[in-house]
Amino acid sequence: MTKQNDNCDSCAQKGSCKDQSDGQECTCKVDRMAKIKHKIIIASGKGGVGKSTVTVNLSRALQMKGLRVGILDGDITGPDIPKLLGIEDERLKQGAEGIEPAQAEGIKAASMALILTSRDTPVVWRGPMKMAAIKQFIQDVNWGDLDFLLVDMPPGTSDEPLSVVQLIPELAGAIIVTTPQDVALLDSRKAVNMVKAMKLPVLGIVENMSGLVCPHCGESISIFGSGGGEKMAEEMDVPFLGAIPMDPTVCALGDRGEAFVQSGTVAGESFKKIVEKLLTIFDISSI
Repeated sequence: MTKQNDNCDSCAQKGSCKDQSDGQECTCKVDRMAKIKHKIIIASGKGGVGKSTVTVNLSRALQMKGLRVGILDGDITGPDIPKLLGIEDERLKQGAEGIEPAQAEGIKAASMALILTSRDTPVVWRGPMKMAAIKQFIQDVNWGDLDFLLVDMPPGTSDEPLSVVQLIPELAGAIIVTTPQDVALLDSRKAVNMVKAMKLPVLGIVENMSGLVCPHCGESISIFGSGGGEKMAEEMDVPFLGAIPMDPTVCALGDRGEAFVQSGTVAGESFKKIVEKLLTIFDISSI
């Protein structure tokens, strides 16, 4: 009797596979990410630094350059990407060539939030089940042709980040998001060293919430301090991509599923400079 692997039901060769016709165990493995040019993980050592916000705005900024982008939400228990993309009511569906990602005005997305029956449903899972979900997003989602796939990682340096790095072939590297204060930098340094230990390039550090520009006088107020991310990058010999100031409109836009990089705000203009540096790393000019 022919044995199938986990990919057979959604495999394009189903019904014509040589292994199946010969009655052998099916050994073929469909690489759903074979047509993705650049795969980047967005990581942090600490939660609450705005990593998901950076991921979504980076995806929109790259799309504004004419590039094809997807987001894999690797945070299984706290999946915020659909909210920030404005697609909370969308659901992943099974297609002829695997699980079809949701679409957010041209950006492809796969997230646990697009599977849950309710926005309030908690994911009370142990590690192995979370790993299985991440594996399915990587191996079973029909990502198609993309210029960039951004993987929004959960905070920390444990199971989920390790699984993503081990399962995704040919990762281009990692962007580490931090805030300026020492307690965030302490954990972000660990994230940098985790990436280095996994033999991945650190593409750069992004310092989020880097001061607040007063809407009345225009002066910058260092609520969480400033410059910590740049100093860390220098000390750890990794690139510094730039700093994003705090901006009251960022929260409001995110809650509405809109990207601040499209808003013309101070934060949006700062973020565009970060994107330009990233494109230079990949030798991509504006389209």
